[in-house]
Amino acid sequence: MKKNSRLLFDGISGFFFPPRCAVCDGVLLPGTRICESCGGNVKRVAGPVCMRCGKPLSDVRTEYCGDCRRKKHSYLQGKAGFVYEGEIRQSMYRFKYGNRPEYAAFYAEEAAGMYGDWVRRRQIGVIVPVPMYRVRERRRGYNQAAVFARRLGEELGLPVEEPVTRIRNTVPQKTLDDIGRKHNLKNAFHLGADIVKYKKVLLVDDIYTTGSTMDAVAQVLLSAGVKDIYYICISIGTGF
Repeated sequence: MKKNSRLLFDGISGFFFPPRCAVCDGVLLPGTRICESCGGNVKRVAGPVCMRCGKPLSDVRTEYCGDCRRKKHSYLQGKAGFVYEGEIRQSMYRFKYGNRPEYAAFYAEEAAGMYGDWVRRRQIGVIVPVPMYRVRERRRGYNQAAVFARRLGEELGLPVEEPVTRIRNTVPQKTLDDIGRKHNLKNAFHLGADIVKYKKVLLVDDIYTTGSTMDAVAQVLLSAGVKDIYYICISIGTGF
């Protein structure tokens, strides 16, 4: 759906179903994304950050976080909109599990405003969401990464494609150590469509922890002939 058509749709649907604040879930006037007071209740990612994954750092003299110093990633660089703590943690929970896919509009507007120039300088050709296992997606009703990807595509004027599928129902990555994460994701993703026409891809997901999932999807794309892979996620942790 084109951006102008999306705005019209939002206006009509907002009349019958008042929008909810993407931070506190309070009812809003049509045309707004968050409460005026909620803008200050979330922590946006700002420098200094890891030069590889975009994770916030405490020391301006440090170039890479602990994870990126000891691991080689399959992507070139990543960015995140929010630090995964406080109000944004609750927002992300409702987005994923509370049937609030409309929050993606706020996340995408923020990400595009923060990183639109960064995306354009890298001449990225397509956005690809991290896939969800089909059974889990049907149970939830949507893949939150795909919903965010489509909104971000509208904001940035980029196509969105879903060539990668998740063929194994893996356990949550946060419950595993580094070795467990790699084993958990082994052969979990499959390339089901031709993506080779795009040499530079932007992967998107909701939350970045250690990057194991992003690396696993990136490896599938690289094996298909993609040259450069970047990512944007909605939020990122600081202590993984």
